[in-house]
Amino acid sequence: MLPAILVLLPTLGLTLAWLRLEGGAWLHLWNTLLPEMLLNTALLMLGVGTVTLVMGSSLAWLVTTYDFPGVRTIEWLLVLPMAIPGYILGYVFMALFDYAGPFQTQLRAWFGPPFELPEFRSLPGAVLVLSLSLYPYVYLLARTGFREQSAAQRDAARVHGYGRWGAFFKLALPLARPSLAAGTALVLMETLTDFAVVRYFNTVTLSEGVVRLWIGQMDRDAAVQLSSLLMFIALSVVLVERYLRRRARYYQLGSQSRPIARVRLSGWRAIAASALPLALLMLAFGLPMIQLVSWAIAEVAVAEPGTLDAVFGPYLLNTIGLSAGAACLVSAVALVMAYATRAYGPPSAARARARLLARTATLGYAMPGAVVALGVLLLLAPLNEAVLNLTGGALLLSGSLIGLMYAYLVRFLAIGFGNIEASLEKVTPTMEMAARSLGAGPLRVLGRVHLPLIRTGIFAASLLIFVDTFKELPATMFLRPFGMETLSVWTYMLASESAWQAAAVPSLVIVLSSAIATLLLMRLSWSGTNSQMHAGLEARL
Repeated sequence: MLPAILVLLPTLGLTLAWLRLEGGAWLHLWNTLLPEMLLNTALLMLGVGTVTLVMGSSLAWLVTTYDFPGVRTIEWLLVLPMAIPGYILGYVFMALFDYAGPFQTQLRAWFGPPFELPEFRSLPGAVLVLSLSLYPYVYLLARTGFREQSAAQRDAARVHGYGRWGAFFKLALPLARPSLAAGTALVLMETLTDFAVVRYFNTVTLSEGVVRLWIGQMDRDAAVQLSSLLMFIALSVVLVERYLRRRARYYQLGSQSRPIARVRLSGWRAIAASALPLALLMLAFGLPMIQLVSWAIAEVAVAEPGTLDAVFGPYLLNTIGLSAGAACLVSAVALVMAYATRAYGPPSAARARARLLARTATLGYAMPGAVVALGVLLLLAPLNEAVLNLTGGALLLSGSLIGLMYAYLVRFLAIGFGNIEASLEKVTPTMEMAARSLGAGPLRVLGRVHLPLIRTGIFAASLLIFVDTFKELPATMFLRPFGMETLSVWTYMLASESAWQAAAVPSLVIVLSSAIATLLLMRLSWSGTNSQMHAGLEARL
């Protein structure tokens, strides 16, 4: 399992940083920003986790339990905010709702100049933006958890005197607890990863602190120490979530059970059931898209002929090339690892060790992108000089495509491995045994039996990796070769300088690409027995 060991090396490097613990660096951090970082990180995780849990579970319960006008369309549309990365939604909301934005300007026109709302660039503003961007993770997993429940269970609850709300709190929520815990843990990891939104909203967190120490103050040792702390917090979230799910045993009835019939709503209840999700969608997706489109049209109108194409074209090609390369690399390595764990045959100690190593190697998704980038740099930096001397300066590891692709592999292996492993598990062992009995070797069995049967899983994994790389920011920003820009980096740089209109063009491309891929994955997941979107979310955990 050499690929798994290679993927684990950056994580091990950050872990070993604790052996070189520098008391002076920690004392300086504690006397300056570390207490504020810890407090803000805890409050941010608490706020985003609570809001997304309430929003995601409520919306999932609404669309799975009730029938109202447009419910099936709304059920699809509720995932669209996932397509807008936080660093895009954050700067759009700042432009709209900050003191000088059109929202507060209109309020002052109505209520007089003294009227003023609380400061929007603050921790609550960051909680709002991240919650609107991340609630689909909880919604998707909660929806699956509610749909797996049977009507017989609900009927039994009513026989015991529970009303609809009683059945929801006493039965449906406890049964969906594993799904809710998984979705919330994923949201918390994504919240830990973010550094752009909190920087927009003047909130110092651990992830933002790593970037500040590394890029702003050029203090690599302090950044490494802080990254190792952040890594342990992220891994703790994963381990606690897995421990809770291991202890819990919530059995659903089989696929032969009677599905839950939706309750038909009418009158004002039907209107409210349709209006509330649509209002949320308007705030989280519709309004930002309208603003981005208007900015993009204005930017294209004022740009000199050829200037926008000269910048946008190369950046777009760079982004597509990196995303396609990452999708191919990660999917290939994930396929090798997933097939290697299966090659050990029936459950055994060897197969258990292989699965444990493979699962450990996929923990890279739990680490923030900046932490992954720093871990890759720590690993590759000692090798750089030797490689440069050996190749006469023709090959560079860090600050090159090699280092960047390595970071993508560490960061996104979980997505590819989870999807492909889930697809392989659906292939019955008897088919493989029949092929082997006819004299086919492992490679021929893989090519003639497994690959045709798991092509949907490979496609879904590749698509997820492509989209995640397309909008990935921290690792790309820190490890890209000199002079290579991508749409995500370009967007962040422009937004950091408050060039909202100029940032709209690359932002629109990122959002539209992500939205198309998200809807395609939803179609794969909900059109039959495939659950590629669900597998992709579970893979991150």
